[in-house]
Amino acid sequence: MEQRHNVMGKQKLIGIDIGGTKIHIGVVQNERILDEIRLETSAHAPKEQILAELATHIGKLMDEDVAGIGIGVPGLVDEPNGIVLNVQNIPSWKEVHLKQYLESALEKPVYVTNDANSFVLGEKIYGKAKKFRNVVGITLGTGFGAGIILNDNLYTGTLSSAGEFGGVPYLDQTIEDYCSGKFFSKNFGIPGHKMQVLARNGDSAALEAFAQFGTHLGNAIKIILYALSPEAILLGGSASSGYLYYKEAMQASIQQFPFKAITDRLVVEPSAMKNVAILGAAALCHMRQKNRSELQNV
Repeated sequence: MEQRHNVMGKQKLIGIDIGGTKIHIGVVQNERILDEIRLETSAHAPKEQILAELATHIGKLMDEDVAGIGIGVPGLVDEPNGIVLNVQNIPSWKEVHLKQYLESALEKPVYVTNDANSFVLGEKIYGKAKKFRNVVGITLGTGFGAGIILNDNLYTGTLSSAGEFGGVPYLDQTIEDYCSGKFFSKNFGIPGHKMQVLARNGDSAALEAFAQFGTHLGNAIKIILYALSPEAILLGGSASSGYLYYKEAMQASIQQFPFKAITDRLVVEPSAMKNVAILGAAALCHMRQKNRSELQNV
């Protein structure tokens, strides 16, 4: 893996994180973001307008040294063809031929995946997950997503949807209802970021809310252990910043997993990386180029 990391460091790549409210574009080289653009997503505009705006802004950062473009989006992705399906919070993006459009406009190879995959890949190439062969990255924000690294490779499944544990039925709803920002809004009428402020100030009700959240998250992690048994689980997204307040309850829940030899080895930590989605999207570009080269040489 270190050889892959070193080779990638020499390349100049563009990583893009597309969200329902914001788009972040960065030029990545030698583990650093050399230049970047942040813009509001024209979420309710026609898909052609959003594509044109995206291409224009990428073009501002483009030069002849850029080797490729990697993109993470919050939706289903036909990865071989780079077709994006049903992007969350962008109604017009029901079927967008993103790869074809951008490759035609910018004349660079383009690779697209789900945003949770970008997160875990960023951690694998640059962050705490470097030393692990099998890793799950969980994004805890308005939803619950997961990206999967198996035997040092990104596993995305059909339409880049592997790891959608948020949709698993749990109690009276789903994992996502209890293990994302939705939990605080639905059950306490307070957004997660405001609940963190209350917890920081020692509010007992907020601390209890986070303890409940931690128990639910621990239960979700046990499901992941049964399915994939990774060595490490990295937590990202807005709710990961409240880790201190739910860590104890989460760990207590995880310890109820029946195979102690697995939980004794398991690492569960919040991400410490800034701009991990951009770095991961750039890493996707390198990984897919490498995989294609290996297949051509078989």
